[in-house]
Amino acid sequence: MRERLLATEKVKSIDWCEGRLRLLDQRRLPMQEIWQTCDTAADVASAIREMVVRGAPAIGICAAYGLAMGLRTRLAEGGDWRLALEEDFRLLAESRPTAANLFWALRQMRERLERLKPGEDPLVALEAQAASIHASDREANLTMAQFGLELIRKHRGSPQNLLTHCNTGALASGGFGTALGVIRAAHLGGLVECVYVGETRPWLQGSRLTAWELQGEGVPVCVHADSAAAHLLKTRAISWIIVGADRIAANGDVANKIGTYSLAVLAMHHGVRFMVVASTSAIDLTLESGDDIPLEERAGTELLEVNGQRCAADVETFNPVFDITPADLIDVIVTEKGVVERPSTAGIEALLSHRRLH
Repeated sequence: MRERLLATEKVKSIDWCEGRLRLLDQRRLPMQEIWQTCDTAADVASAIREMVVRGAPAIGICAAYGLAMGLRTRLAEGGDWRLALEEDFRLLAESRPTAANLFWALRQMRERLERLKPGEDPLVALEAQAASIHASDREANLTMAQFGLELIRKHRGSPQNLLTHCNTGALASGGFGTALGVIRAAHLGGLVECVYVGETRPWLQGSRLTAWELQGEGVPVCVHADSAAAHLLKTRAISWIIVGADRIAANGDVANKIGTYSLAVLAMHHGVRFMVVASTSAIDLTLESGDDIPLEERAGTELLEVNGQRCAADVETFNPVFDITPADLIDVIVTEKGVVERPSTAGIEALLSHRRLH
């Protein structure tokens, strides 16, 4: 299966070349494929904040490369580069508040700096560390795809209708994707009849990005309005809802794109299994439950405007980007280290200690 997945890789959204970071501008897809070049840590922070790049794993990878570019700038300036680099750490950390992968990647970069040996070139070390974070995410996705495939096959060996929310594919990661990687593997395994994709308002990551990725790989896909989900689960024999995660608390509560919580409630009511797919870098053991996860809210113009044109009354808005899905609504969390069924604090601890792997 790994070789077949490798053969299907068509989408690349992050390109590190000669010390510069090129990003496929996800705001323009699918109508235009435009690459944006980042030369500084500030460029990367802006690209993350302005949604040029999005998806928790991809944000973490880009932040790592951004820090490497920040170090290059600080070294060229002379003086105390370690002190100056703290500004770049801060700038990147503040670009998006919810995705755990961002802070995990920055910690990895800081720890690499702390391990520098006498005479070692810090820039070479940080660039190598960022490339390692990128490559490791891609490998983790391949592993999670195979774990998820086996769960779907075990549930039912015939082609099934699946539902996903937002975008968790190659665009949102180092390659292949998390939840979409599982769906891609299921398709290659002959287990997909159709993938239903919520439009994912207000940025439409589902209809613009996920549907584009799936269509490009020949996966049967159908886009639906977010508000049609309940009717869809009632009438279309969905067997799995498969989503990603921006952060997972120690007890298994999950922060993901707004609308995920309501899908989990609907899944429970309709007897549909609910799978979360995320690497262990999304697990934040410092947070006891989802109540402790900071949830980003964005400008109300995202709800009131389309392509910069006002399309609604001038009123107050509520525009949270993420919500919290309680662990007791989740059937399984799939990571590169294994699977946690009916997630709990004990289950998460066992996963991370390697005591229970599937």
